[in-house]
Amino acid sequence: MPRSPLSRRAFVLLGAAVAATAGTRTSIAVAAPARTPVPVRIVDDRATPATRALYAYLKRQQGQGILFGHQHDLTYGFTFTTPDGRASDTRAAVGDYPAIFGWDTLVLDGDERPGVEGGTHAENIAALSRCIRQGDARGGINTLSAHLPNFVTGGNFYDTTGRVVRQILPGGAKHAAFNAFLDRVAKAVKGARRPDGTAIPVIFRPFHENNGGWFWWGAGHTTSGEFIELFRYTVEYLRDTKGVHNLLYAYSPNASLGGDPAGYLRTYPGDRFVDILGYDSYDEAAGPTPWLEGLVRDLAMVVRLATERDKVPAFTEFGEGGTEVRDPQWFTHLLGALKADPLARQVTYMATWANFGGTRRAYVPYPGHALLPDFTAFHKDPHTLFAADLRGVFTARTTAVRNGPVMHLVTPTDRQRVTAARTTVRVRVTPARASRVTYSVNGGRARALRLDADGYHSAVWSIGPALRKKGSATLTVRARVDGETLTDSAVVLLGEAPPLPAGWIDDFEGYAGDDIALSEAYTHLNSHTLTLSPDHKSSGSYGLAYAYDFSGAEFTGIGRALVADWSGFTSLAMWLRGDGSENAGAVEIVADGIPFQCRFPLADTTGQEITMPFGEFQPAPWDATHPGAALDAARLAKVTAFTLYLGRADATVTKGVVYVDGLRAVAEPRKIR
Repeated sequence: MPRSPLSRRAFVLLGAAVAATAGTRTSIAVAAPARTPVPVRIVDDRATPATRALYAYLKRQQGQGILFGHQHDLTYGFTFTTPDGRASDTRAAVGDYPAIFGWDTLVLDGDERPGVEGGTHAENIAALSRCIRQGDARGGINTLSAHLPNFVTGGNFYDTTGRVVRQILPGGAKHAAFNAFLDRVAKAVKGARRPDGTAIPVIFRPFHENNGGWFWWGAGHTTSGEFIELFRYTVEYLRDTKGVHNLLYAYSPNASLGGDPAGYLRTYPGDRFVDILGYDSYDEAAGPTPWLEGLVRDLAMVVRLATERDKVPAFTEFGEGGTEVRDPQWFTHLLGALKADPLARQVTYMATWANFGGTRRAYVPYPGHALLPDFTAFHKDPHTLFAADLRGVFTARTTAVRNGPVMHLVTPTDRQRVTAARTTVRVRVTPARASRVTYSVNGGRARALRLDADGYHSAVWSIGPALRKKGSATLTVRARVDGETLTDSAVVLLGEAPPLPAGWIDDFEGYAGDDIALSEAYTHLNSHTLTLSPDHKSSGSYGLAYAYDFSGAEFTGIGRALVADWSGFTSLAMWLRGDGSENAGAVEIVADGIPFQCRFPLADTTGQEITMPFGEFQPAPWDATHPGAALDAARLAKVTAFTLYLGRADATVTKGVVYVDGLRAVAEPRKIR
């Protein structure tokens, strides 16, 4: 779903234009299924034959052409008002349906058609099942994304308050509510059947774009450990508890990652829980070239990872993000850039968002739209596939490779902060039964975990005052399964984090000296490393060492959500030790929904306090809707986000380390020195 990712807020830099050409559509021959069953290794080794065949088809298709997808193709459009299961903007544009039909769990709450606001659960479950059947009947492949409600506050997916993930994991106060939601997902997916009664395969893509901060499951609102366990729990609940066996599972962070696999894998749930490695990116830049260069770099990285891990690579969301057509050959340039790269061209499908109508963007052009001629050329290109081009999607004879046992620590999660004197240790072992499961703290005595009524091996961990005083502990769990010992571990932060004074963003003292805990507190854009520095700081024990790397991108950024009233402050202050380069930094504050920026140099290496008066902040360059807006006291009363950017201006310096400390709003203005 299109957002306002960090990438559109960053420095917009020039690059070389990408040219592309479109050929003439020709049919693509697909080999007949082999007589010997094809072995497939997927998350669900009990998946239906059609689901296994779909996975085999996607693997076989890789590099042979990219399947085009469209969200809500049959339920929203500019060319029809009443959905009938046949009307489609894609069909109106090029005479064919998309190869991929996207739907969303919002149908279950009546927030998107054909769900009905105020309708019963049964009615909306049936509506989502009907969507899947209609996409299948039109010859396409179905995907299901999930914009889940905030189970703590009752708000929507944009409501990032309440530390939701922690509350819906096992043991959390809203765990039962989350299970009830998954029950409806299970009923809708299991109820989507063909006339012969067989279940229709669906690619399920929950918790997407989690490296951004705009959803409650995103960075800054949960830790990587919590996210990983949430994804794993969702898979195990649907597959093992609810018996849903017609799903493939997709993982899809958001742009931009600078081609860095470590950034992509930071919240990866593991090979046993993911079938499809996805990636989302919208063109929000002022020009196509910087976006295309970063896109191709990231997609090549995704394809490389998918090949290494025997997964399917996919471009799970894309779109032209402008409110008006900025490039009449946008589809041609996009496809040309993908085709020109030997790895990026191997993504199996690319899916764009819904044509919700009205004044909103048309991600699929309709008759009369300025991009229609270019989209027609995109459709005719031999490297794009629509519904009529698909052959043998569900026909391959396959056999599932049986999954061996896996064990993981469910609670507490890695880098979770535990403030109570007692907490429950939970371990999941699947599919085998373990003969002995234990936990130990800091390498101490092993203590037994017992199988409980919920299917976890669990025990209460009593945390003494001496251990809590240390601030953290390493929890290690072991399971003996079929003569093999499986292990997992987590660093658990203990006790309350010291509160910061009003106006403070970070003093870098509340992470118990743990670099991973520091990294977990921020959203991340492009390649960099964050560590705590005991040597370069303004006060206390630590400052921030921000090591940037512009070899894969022209900028980098870290951010965090805030809920703050800064109306009593006049400036933003921080201690800064630059690296002596001509590169530049910028601070961004989102206040009353408007992003404001102020830049600063990195040339000084002595380490000094700098102060940026709020009166010198200007609306971010990419925000054309608030020209001349001022960061005044009224807006400062509604501060919701902070981002620290570093951008490349020095062609000779692509890597460096900048040290920061004491990020805070202050009442005494001074000029930047």
